[in-house]
This record gives sequence, C-alpha cells and structure tokens, in this order.
Amino acid sequence: MAVTFELTHICKQSGARCGILHTSSGDIPTPVFMPVGTAATVKTLEPDEIKEVSEGLILANTYHLWLQPGTDIIERHGGTKSFMNWDGALLTDSGGFQVFSLSSIRKIREEGVVFRHHLSGAPLEMSPEDSIHIQNILGSDIIMSFDECPPFDAGYDYLKASVERTIRWAERGKKAHQKSDSQALFGIVQGGPYPDLRRHCLDELIKLDFPGYAIGGLSIGESKAEMKAVLEMMATVMPTEKPRYLMGVGDPFDLINGVMHGIDMFDCVLPTRIARHGSAMTSEGKIVVKNKRYAEDLTPLDPACDCKVCRQYTRSYLRHLFKSEEILGLRLLSYHNLYFLKRLMHQIREAILADRMGDFFKEMIEKAKPIVGY
Repeated sequence: MAVTFELTHICKQSGARCGILHTSSGDIPTPVFMPVGTAATVKTLEPDEIKEVSEGLILANTYHLWLQPGTDIIERHGGTKSFMNWDGALLTDSGGFQVFSLSSIRKIREEGVVFRHHLSGAPLEMSPEDSIHIQNILGSDIIMSFDECPPFDAGYDYLKASVERTIRWAERGKKAHQKSDSQALFGIVQGGPYPDLRRHCLDELIKLDFPGYAIGGLSIGESKAEMKAVLEMMATVMPTEKPRYLMGVGDPFDLINGVMHGIDMFDCVLPTRIARHGSAMTSEGKIVVKNKRYAEDLTPLDPACDCKVCRQYTRSYLRHLFKSEEILGLRLLSYHNLYFLKRLMHQIREAILADRMGDFFKEMIEKAKPIVGY
C-alpha cells in the first residue's frame, strides 16, 4: 500500500496538527521527528535501539547509497530495509540536497546534475528520472522529488529560474515513478525567502497531485526570523489534507516552531551529529558533557528524562567516556538525543490534543531559554 495521511486534530489554541501516517510498515503518529540513517544506519545505533528512539520512521540518503554500496547490491538484498535489517518505515531523500551541499563539485543542467564523486572525484550524473529509479530500487515507503536546493540568499532572478526547474523536474520524476502503489512520492517546495515564488512552486506541485508536500531550502543558513516568515506564509496555503514535511530541521525549538505552523514531519542529522561531539539535548537546554565542570557531577544527564542513558549513567561517567575517546560515549549520547526528541514530539502531540500548544511553547521557552529568535 502507498502511504496515506489521516488528520486527526487541529489545536484550537495554535492551529498545530495531529495526524497519522498509515504505511505498510505501521502507523506513524504526527507530528514526528525522523532520525537520519544516511548510509542505511543511524550512526552508532542498532535497529532495536532505533526502534526505541523513533516512532518507526527513519530517513536514508539516496545519493550516498547510490555510491556505496550501490543499487545493485541493495536490490539483491530486497531493498534498503532488508539490507539494514529495519522493519519499520523508511523515507529516502532525492539527492537534491547534494545539489546544494556539493556546490563546488557539480554543475546544474536542464537534464539533471553533473557531479564529481565527493571522495574519488569520478564524474557522476543524476537526472530526475535517475533519482526516482534509484529510490524505486531502494524500496522506501516515502520517496522525494529531485529538486534544486539553492542558497537561501541566491537572489530573486536565480531563485525564480530554479523554482521553474524544480517544477519541471518534479513533473519528470512523477512520470518516471514506477511504484506509486507502494511508494508515496512527495513534492518539494522551493523559492527561498520570496512568498510569490514559494506560492507559485506549491501551486504547480499541487496540480501534479502529490500525496505529500515538503518545504525545502530552509535550515541552510538563514536567520530564525527568515525561517519563521516562510513557515508563516506556507501555513496558510499548504493543502490541509496532505502531510507537510519540513526538511533538515532538528533543533528542539525549530521543531516546536514548525509544529506551531502546521508542520507534520521533520528530519535532521543534528541530534546524532552534536552527540558525537559531546553535546546533549536536555530539558534545560544543550549541555556539553566534555566540559570540565561535569568531571565530578554525579547527576543524570537530564534528570527529567527516563531513557536508559539517564537512568543508568552520570554526567561524570559520560564525560569520562569522551575524554577517554571511548566509542560508548558517542553511542549513549546519540541514543539520548534521539530519545529526547521522540519524547518532545510525544509531549507536543499531547499538547495539541489538549488544545494548549501555544502554552506549551511558552513553557518550553521559559524553561530552556533558547537562542534569540523565538
């Protein structure tokens, strides 16, 4: 079955939404944060642990799996989920973000994008049709249109041309999609900070009738105020009955802000990336356990958290692991940070259902004192 979306409640106080993504691998409550498993692995965690820190939906990277191990090997395993021993739901991005992140080693043409391998330098090409074909082989439940993700400040004229290209690529990708009965293909809305470009892109994608719509081109260096302005505008025009996905966002307050603007789905490498550098998300804000101040701290990482890391280990021990360069430290903080976001999204859903999401946002800001912008 393809993925379907059921909208179950809209918060009377804020307009935030609760819903259910129905997939062949299970039902996923929304709003939901999806851990990122770039190379068919959520870094340092085993599949059973991923189940404990997620709602059963994770993300993998089309570009990286295409290069290593390659689609032929994944196809012989029966798809990415069999390859990585994951029996939950899976979303794959399109490779479009690499158009942004690998800007120094790629060229954009109407046919697609010409890359150089980010390690070997070997020439590569990916078209919208290639991206969809690769994702069909990867076997994810949700696949993404191949788009251009330009810099937020690229300028109006460039972004206008980029949006038109993204629309043409979306139409080509939809025509190339061979597994619409089992994979839901989402469209991606681009347009930088310009409301007219965002609206035009969305309107044209709606004509193609995608089962879901993502907001791309955010969380790539713009200010919090700029992100909020885009979300405020998009909240008023995105289809109510379709899932809304904000790509690449994982900061707790960005998640809450996104939910306040009607977003249903999020993903980001942030929680595991900062964990590998010794930073933990907590109910009182981010802490860096490598700091000397925690050398003799016998309290849990987050006294308000009930995950196995916080139940079993002290800040002092976690600091010791990082100072000793022990891999266990990376594993424990990665587990905790993802669990923290899973718990946060559960609290968000409860607040929406109780029609008090606005109050919840204010309480979280007061408790954790986030960075300026909210």
